[in-house]
Amino acid sequence: MPEDSQELISGGHLVAKALKAEEVERVYTLCGGHIIDIYDGCVDEGIDVADVRHEQVAAHAADGYARITGKPGCAVVTAGPGTTDAVTGVANAFRAESPMLLIGGQGARSQHRMGSLQDLPHVEMMSPVTKFAATVPETSRAADMVSMAFRECYHGAPGPSFLEIPRDVLDARVPAAGARVPVAGQYRASTRTSGDPEAVERLADLLVHARRPAVLLGSQVWTTRATDSAVELVRALNVPAYMNGAGRGTLPPGDPHHFQLSRRYAFSRADLVVVLGTPFDFRMGYGKRLSPDATVVQIDLDYRTVGKNRDIDLGIVGDAGLVIEAVTQAASGRLSGGAAGRKAWLDELRAAEQAAIEKRLPRLKSDASPIHPYRLVGEINDFLTEDSVYIGDGGDIVTFSGQVVQPKSPGHWMDPGPLGTLGVGIPFVLAAKQARPDKEVVTLFGDGAFSLTGWDFETLVRYSLPFVGIVGNNSSMNQIRYGQRAKYGDERQRVGNTLGDVHYDKFAQMLGGYGEEVRDPADIAPALRRARESGLPSLINVWIDPDAYAPGTMNQTMYKQRSRRHDQSS
Repeated sequence: MPEDSQELISGGHLVAKALKAEEVERVYTLCGGHIIDIYDGCVDEGIDVADVRHEQVAAHAADGYARITGKPGCAVVTAGPGTTDAVTGVANAFRAESPMLLIGGQGARSQHRMGSLQDLPHVEMMSPVTKFAATVPETSRAADMVSMAFRECYHGAPGPSFLEIPRDVLDARVPAAGARVPVAGQYRASTRTSGDPEAVERLADLLVHARRPAVLLGSQVWTTRATDSAVELVRALNVPAYMNGAGRGTLPPGDPHHFQLSRRYAFSRADLVVVLGTPFDFRMGYGKRLSPDATVVQIDLDYRTVGKNRDIDLGIVGDAGLVIEAVTQAASGRLSGGAAGRKAWLDELRAAEQAAIEKRLPRLKSDASPIHPYRLVGEINDFLTEDSVYIGDGGDIVTFSGQVVQPKSPGHWMDPGPLGTLGVGIPFVLAAKQARPDKEVVTLFGDGAFSLTGWDFETLVRYSLPFVGIVGNNSSMNQIRYGQRAKYGDERQRVGNTLGDVHYDKFAQMLGGYGEEVRDPADIAPALRRARESGLPSLINVWIDPDAYAPGTMNQTMYKQRSRRHDQSS
């Protein structure tokens, strides 16, 4: 059959068909000439094209979309600076184990290494922060390689992939019959594994006989949608549970097995610690905060994480939900011994928890002005409902919130993750409200963090996406200021970290949102309610005490040692 009588299809349309097969509902993008044929394909496939003001926002939004929906996110950016602007968002998703695909443009193959507009070695730059990075070599392979990239997103622990597509590959039209377009649901195997059965039996036995067990429910509990299995495990075996990252909210506040403030106390005294879906990274003191006498069990999707930085007694590689379902089942019928005898242990932890609450209670209720950060995050915690998705974007102020704010439902906590990237707040709001318009989104920003991606507040206004935003404003990058003060003294605490007194409430109003300023702590709750009732994207600008620092900030190891230069000069 002559070519002109065959149905032809462009590379951009093939990309869109592959996105559709992966059930991608929306791509986040900032336009560029290299990539517009993908837009044309998305229109034909019914995929929404959400345009933002910065490519970092597009990548963070794709990451956020994956976290909220459990489906992979997708961002599409142009070549050169478009792709490099997105690197931070991809790197954040990489450390946070978030499945997303970044598609970047590239100059035409016919101009390869000739110095075409925005030509850069994108694949080489993206390889260290992705699970898969490649160039689409020809138009007929476009859909096939998109599905290949998605497949790699789910190998082991999830993560991002990157595809570079030259402009002439996207624009060219090829016979549709000669291009492979993978069929939805038929090009990826299930990656869910339930772990080694012998290891599962051993863990069940350890949990049954432990006198002082504790479990840490990490982000992979939410990644694998293992909430119900985790709840059943801790209740059936009567085990105290601590939660971090996206695992927060697995148990609701007030649940007898929900603990938060006594984690270090528990881990230093437990005889069995089960770490589920969290690496032994800086958040865990690289494993050194666990009792050296405890039996330590680690469960993770990635075999490379198990036993990294700290020896363990038992490691299980597998899907969090399937593993703990199997453990609970293996322990059934022999729970009356150890599980029933743990009342004293839970009472001991509850007493430690209450002591921590009472210690900070005066600051939670403080009427001081400038407002103490504890008072602000306490008011936010009281404001949340079961349908409130909480997003934290900042340094010191979000460290305060991590001690106080308790999401009331699973999947309702979002933070950058272990890369500690500032600027995720607005893009996470964009993703969360577009994916789940039925949910209220409440976001706490540091003033420094908001400044990085804050112009996309206009995107939220443009798309009519209401949320309650709070800026904890101390006119400083205060977490770093604390470190400089601790290491170099008061006279050098303000080098490179002091911001202007910006009225973010007026910024919100200028862009068409709701804005309000708060200086009196008694005004926080009424302002939050007015923001909720406004039905608009909002920013409540709360002036907080710049000389109050979170315990987590003061305990960071990087601030513990004074610099050699300072010691020599003092």
